[in-house]
Amino acid sequence: MGKPTGFKEFNRELPEKEPATERVKNYNEFVHLYSDEKLNQQSARCMNCGIPFCHAGCPLGNIIPEFNDAVYRQKWEEAYNILSSTNNFPEFTGRICPAPCESACVLGINKPAVAIEEIEKHIIEIAYQKNLVKPVAPLIKSGKKVAVVGSGPAGLAAAAQLSKAGHSVTVYERDDRPGGLLRYGIPDFKLEKWVIDRRVEVMQKDGIVFKCNTEVGKDIAADDLVRSHDAVILAGGSTIPRNLPIPGRELKGIHFAMDFLKQQNKRVSGIKFDQEDILAAGKDVIVIGGGDTGSDCVGTSNRQGAKSIKQFEVMSQPPEQRTAHMPWPTYPMLLKTTSSHEEGADRFWGVNSEEFLGDENGNLRAIRVTDVTWELDVMNRPIKFHKVEGSEREIPCQRVFLAMGFLFPQHTGMIESLGVELDERKNVKAKEGIYRTNVSKVFAAGDMRRGQSLVVWAISEGREAARKVDEFLMGHSVLESKDAVNQFEQVF
Repeated sequence: MGKPTGFKEFNRELPEKEPATERVKNYNEFVHLYSDEKLNQQSARCMNCGIPFCHAGCPLGNIIPEFNDAVYRQKWEEAYNILSSTNNFPEFTGRICPAPCESACVLGINKPAVAIEEIEKHIIEIAYQKNLVKPVAPLIKSGKKVAVVGSGPAGLAAAAQLSKAGHSVTVYERDDRPGGLLRYGIPDFKLEKWVIDRRVEVMQKDGIVFKCNTEVGKDIAADDLVRSHDAVILAGGSTIPRNLPIPGRELKGIHFAMDFLKQQNKRVSGIKFDQEDILAAGKDVIVIGGGDTGSDCVGTSNRQGAKSIKQFEVMSQPPEQRTAHMPWPTYPMLLKTTSSHEEGADRFWGVNSEEFLGDENGNLRAIRVTDVTWELDVMNRPIKFHKVEGSEREIPCQRVFLAMGFLFPQHTGMIESLGVELDERKNVKAKEGIYRTNVSKVFAAGDMRRGQSLVVWAISEGREAARKVDEFLMGHSVLESKDAVNQFEQVF
């Protein structure tokens, strides 16, 4: 515990951000770093609780009080070693994680929680500055070869851990550069791509091979991949977007959010693409979906110069504070105003999209919507909605971005040819904690197994799956277990 009275002396402060009017002029990250004094104060707010609920709130089981104490004492190598023992990529989670650890922070019972996410980002950035981030693969190799399919956060975490265990790892990625959703789903203003390249370079120094522009099941036979490796981890993600099959869906100007975001990320990186440009410049834009992907569409539309932006969510507006149905330390579903919303957008809740309307040339001109109210169960969970009589109306728009989440992984190609079983949600079936599919030598992790989820969960699954693969190959594992770390903390 860095400072016993720190949580009384200092209030939660987040780093300053570039003004919204300035940051929408480019695609750069706009959150500044703490000064040395502010970082010291924010780490001092951690109370080193007798039972650190933040551990359970974090899917990775990060050892948070200990690295906060090290930060307060300015022991940067110690802080980095503690953080990296459970998290392979703090530079990603420190930028784009919704921080469930902060929702579970004990200080958060009656005060604003410790700024754990920002402290995490500062630890890793200082570690890079001080040349503490180095290759960790052992000199003596196991002689085992493992293929990881997909280079998103789950695939990268699995590859990093397997390499650390001494195995030869090859990562197969169908896009032209590694990173998966990190590279082509999350906008640069939240995660600049040099951050990914910096980490990939470290992984390559560890001996990990990245084969891009290679789709397993198309460019390389899935069976051949399995035969030529001692184990395979499927970490391709949940990539099939949820559609909105209402009348007029075929009109020009309606796009899935990820198609829009991926194009813009490629423009920023100077990468050419063959598809027709999807642009919001000068258009009345409607984003359907109230999650982070929808927010990313808002921020990107603002930067492209949209005429107006509206964001629709069919659910009711969430509360601003915890209710009796969201007790601490559970993760609360509260109203979230993102940096993209700060830059400008009109937000609407309880709106159901009924029909897309077009002009004589087949272009989108408007959307017909109705307001809805929700029937709730005893736990305050929505059951079904009812349309509000007389609320039907048309709203002009020339661009609609569908950001309603993802259904399951792509089945055609690799999954079908391998013959892996699917669960009731059409994800790859592999029991949590086991991660092994019905096909010999084949494991699954991340969104491809658990369904659409958080980056931090993908990293956790990649790490845990790698440990199970290591056990499968060697009979035991030298890799850290999240459960073992948590048990150690409970004892000591």
